Amino acid sequence: MINVIGVRFRRAGKIYFFDPAGLGIKTGDNVIVETARGIEYGNVVIGSKDVEEDKIIQPLKPVIRVATVEDDAIEQKNKEKEKEAFQICLEKIAKHGLEMKLIDVEYTFDNNKVLFYFTADGRIDFRELVKDLASVFKTRIELRQIGVRDETKILGGIGICGRPLCCHTYLSEFAPVSIKMAKEQNLSLNPTKISGVCGRLMCCLKNEEEAYEELNSNLPMVGDFVQTVDNLKGEVQSVSVLKQLVKVIVTLENDEKEVREYKAEDLKFKSKRKEHNKMTQEELKAIRELERLEKTEGKSKLDDE
Repeated sequence: MINVIGVRFRRAGKIYFFDPAGLGIKTGDNVIVETARGIEYGNVVIGSKDVEEDKIIQPLKPVIRVATVEDDAIEQKNKEKEKEAFQICLEKIAKHGLEMKLIDVEYTFDNNKVLFYFTADGRIDFRELVKDLASVFKTRIELRQIGVRDETKILGGIGICGRPLCCHTYLSEFAPVSIKMAKEQNLSLNPTKISGVCGRLMCCLKNEEEAYEELNSNLPMVGDFVQTVDNLKGEVQSVSVLKQLVKVIVTLENDEKEVREYKAEDLKFKSKRKEHNKMTQEELKAIRELERLEKTEGKSKLDDE
């Protein structure tokens, strides 16, 4: 076991482990650490704890120091410089006539590098832009092209649920999301219904996937024929996944039909769930573009420390 702390360098960013170096660091403290990008200012989101060695990416670097008042002032000054750099970069992009959208600017704590994050439909030849920016800022310049998920993570917004976006508030990394998850939860497969602000599949489809898989495994499908606990046969009219209740149109002895509600455990049936999970041609056509975009999005490029 190794004693570590967890540090973030941006809001809802990826968490990196560092050696607390016996400094008595606690959650909420700001620290100065060395990363692949240079000296950085980060916020401690996980206090000192022991983790298994195989979960640590070596070498585990020690914390240089707990941030001082002077360090806090430097970080605040960098934030102000980022706003100025953003405007300058916008002017340079317009000057060079580049079809790219500037999203964010980030100074490293030691001012050793300035990173410009942007989105674009394809590859951009920004070599002249980099030279122009380097002549202005007199330091290393890095332009990093990101996807629309990362753009939304930076800018934030309000989801269709009425709450701030998960990716902007707490979601450290994007989990793989698939159309099957929406199908399993009996959601409409209309792309406008299951897409987030970024235009990609909503990350929250992942949240309840395991629960729905387990609950659905105990239930018949609508249209399935079942045998009830009172030895009646009937067709499933509707199901309540969370309550585990099934409404069945049963046939009585006088051939009359009646709708009765049963607990899932009181029914015998042969599940057709595999057939249900198969996409129809209309569904495939409607979501093909979404899945193509999902595959091209790739790994997040925000937190490559």
